[in-house]
Amino acid sequence: MTGFLLAIEGGDGAGKATTAAEVAAQLNAAGRTATVLSFPRYGATIGGHVLGELLGSRLPHAASPKAAAVLYALDRLESADAIRGAAASHDVVVFDRYIASNMAYQAAQGAADDAADLMRWIAALETEQFALPAPDLSVYLDTPVDVAHGLILRKRKRSYTDEALDAYEADGGLQVRVRANYATMAAGGLLGRWATVPTISGGLLRTPTDIATEIVEMIAA
Repeated sequence: MTGFLLAIEGGDGAGKATTAAEVAAQLNAAGRTATVLSFPRYGATIGGHVLGELLGSRLPHAASPKAAAVLYALDRLESADAIRGAAASHDVVVFDRYIASNMAYQAAQGAADDAADLMRWIAALETEQFALPAPDLSVYLDTPVDVAHGLILRKRKRSYTDEALDAYEADGGLQVRVRANYATMAAGGLLGRWATVPTISGGLLRTPTDIATEIVEMIAA
């Protein structure tokens, strides 16, 4: 595995997929091979399929934070060959969500006092028990929750739900806690090197090109 592993992270509606695609496009245009892997892989893994059922509210009962964390980690475990193959054949692999997403979201669903321990437990599950590679850089797209909510409503229809908002997106309190968890991870350097990139400047949304250019410069640094 030789490629640089870049994780684009953030709450729902932060623009992760758009940013990941634009970063890869800029890198490829500059002569560096790059590809995007998006998680969860709803149609490609057992874990991803079950997560689609969970987020689409089609499971017979709710999943505990640890149970949900195992499903997200399983999706990546089943994708380990895809990750290794992408890293072996590209200079940069851009993840649209990766391990930190699991940590931020599941820790936001339990007791606040347990959040730090749960995030460490998930990190150990994915990087130690499942031996998945930690990212070389995680970029947190910092987007206010109210702005992100409006952007979610503009998303195209997803494969796993017919609703405008999935179970996580519909929970405004969850999104606030997720944002706090990402800030904690970035400040503490959990999983390695972090950078925080605001998606709002002067009260206006920054363009995907502008955001991606800032991130590409970090990779070159």
